[in-house]
Amino acid sequence: MRDRIFLASPHMSGYEMPYVKEAFDTNWIAPLGANVDGFEEELAQYVGINHAAALTSGTAAIHLALKALGVGEKDVVFCSALTFSASANPIIYQNATPVFIDSEPNSWNMSPKALEKAFKIYKPKAVIVVHLYGQSAQMDEIMEICKRNDVPIIEDAAESLGATYKGKMTGTLGEFGVFSFNGNKIITTSGGGMLVSNDEEAIKKVRFWATQSRDSGRHYQHSELGYNYRMSNIVAGIGRGQLKVLTDRVEKKREIYRSYTKAFKDIKEIEMMPNCNDGESNNWLTCITLGSNTSIKPLDIILALENENIESRPVWKPMHLQPFFKDYPFFNHNDKGISVSEDIFNRGVCLPSDTKMTATQLTSVTNIINTLFK
Repeated sequence: MRDRIFLASPHMSGYEMPYVKEAFDTNWIAPLGANVDGFEEELAQYVGINHAAALTSGTAAIHLALKALGVGEKDVVFCSALTFSASANPIIYQNATPVFIDSEPNSWNMSPKALEKAFKIYKPKAVIVVHLYGQSAQMDEIMEICKRNDVPIIEDAAESLGATYKGKMTGTLGEFGVFSFNGNKIITTSGGGMLVSNDEEAIKKVRFWATQSRDSGRHYQHSELGYNYRMSNIVAGIGRGQLKVLTDRVEKKREIYRSYTKAFKDIKEIEMMPNCNDGESNNWLTCITLGSNTSIKPLDIILALENENIESRPVWKPMHLQPFFKDYPFFNHNDKGISVSEDIFNRGVCLPSDTKMTATQLTSVTNIINTLFK
């Protein structure tokens, strides 16, 4: 069997080990240390924001962003429907109620039209906007709606590190931005996340909560509920090495997207996930949708690739269709009929987008898919 081609897997740069070695040599292997401080500073500088808190996951970052905004029991939080469950789970952690907002077709992200509908019914405490698969949401419209209603935005930029919207990095447009360094992300620390903001006091408070809310003093004293959410110094060292090649990784992801686009240009049944004109996606995953009239279905592509030891996946199943979240409110972009997010889920496929893919491997993937449509 041929070597496995992954959807997206860790890709080490070679710059990680000096930082990790330093952590071992200085015995700073526990949470906190020079790598944590350095990773926070360097990532904040890269995206163009003032403050960052390195945490154990992007989920932890969303959780503490909600807490920093005072979200609690009986509050409502709007959240993109087409996303991974980690975007919505922290709302439940805070005993709040999620309300899911449909996608719009041009970016696959939160629909301003559906968002307006939701604001007519609810007054949320926060809005979580997801930048899906590396493509920025239409932030001008969303920010205008939220500003008009005096509601803060948390950007779930877990998948979009390195992407831009009108010249600004995703994750820096709302009150808080969230990044993930899970093993499949554009850069990885094996696990980990970052919360960013221009609000210095909020980030200081997040760091406090993330270290078990330990008060100052000789003895252990805790006046608030705390969490074990702080990133370790070793993990942060991996992140510092990965940051050095982030620009290269973004370009490779975009090159993969361009290659698929070229390979499928004559197949009218295949439509690429849109790249919007208001910014540049990092193309974390290249996704396609299939025409409703074709006999080829997403599962046909997934199984054909799987038969050749190649990994692909369906598009995220929207939150309002998930068994756990199905009873929570949902606002459709369309006035009638199936939602945009459900339609994308029904017709979508995430294609291998691994930055270690060779040109030969990429050609193998496209040949298999092209053959299906012949």
